[in-house]
Amino acid sequence: MMKVDLHCHSNVSDGVLAPAAVAAYARKGGVDVWALTDHDEVKGIGAGRAAAAQQGMRFVAGVEISVTWANETVHVVGLQIDENNAALVQGLAATRNGRDARGREIARQLEQAGIPNAYEGAVKYVGNPDLLSRTHFARYLCEIGMCASTSEVFRKYLTEGKPGYVPHRWATLADAVGWIRGAGGIPVIAHPGRYPFDRTAEGALFDEFIGLGGKTIEVVTGSHTPDQYATYAEIARRYGFMASRGTDFHAPGEARVEFDKLPPLPAGLTPVWHDWF
Repeated sequence: MMKVDLHCHSNVSDGVLAPAAVAAYARKGGVDVWALTDHDEVKGIGAGRAAAAQQGMRFVAGVEISVTWANETVHVVGLQIDENNAALVQGLAATRNGRDARGREIARQLEQAGIPNAYEGAVKYVGNPDLLSRTHFARYLCEIGMCASTSEVFRKYLTEGKPGYVPHRWATLADAVGWIRGAGGIPVIAHPGRYPFDRTAEGALFDEFIGLGGKTIEVVTGSHTPDQYATYAEIARRYGFMASRGTDFHAPGEARVEFDKLPPLPAGLTPVWHDWF
């Protein structure tokens, strides 16, 4: 069975490894079709494409766009995009704008909570200075022993109501879906089980997404718990969504599921890649 992974990050955004190293790690995990989907940035796609060819993998050009919806951050993955599309490139640049100011405010709040020098510490982990993120702060707080894992840092310091949480207004859902479709790509709601929506709000998100031309959600992802695979498989069937799959890889040992352990899509779903090859 062909192993497809359509959600991965490199150090061009908030991953740890360069695109070529992610490609090698994915191939070692048995991946046959691989997408690089960095946050709000497409500059790693050229290196990713070349590395995938060297590793003998099919490559899918992708991106993950940060969206503000119902005052929460939602992520929309774009697959099979033209990374040189002007509207997409300009939209991503606008979405990235403000990350540094947000990072400095996160550091100020952490200092008030007794954690000094967090900005300088986070910047050490940044591969792309335009994409300072909460994940970089989380890695620094693990480095200095404040928490045992990045997920623990998020729970204690970087989510709403905690010291270090600074909201940021990203793109709209209409913007993200429009940029992806305008670049010839397929928009995908990333890890829908990760958002704090009840069923009514989640349904409203899916309805708006469908109205904008969206037809795909992630079902099997490293950001879902195993029981959520079945939950979102059923939702995909109910709405008629195609299904996507990906580890949401950021670093070796940091993900819930490694490349070689992520299960296939449940039966009865139409994979988003069903007619690509």
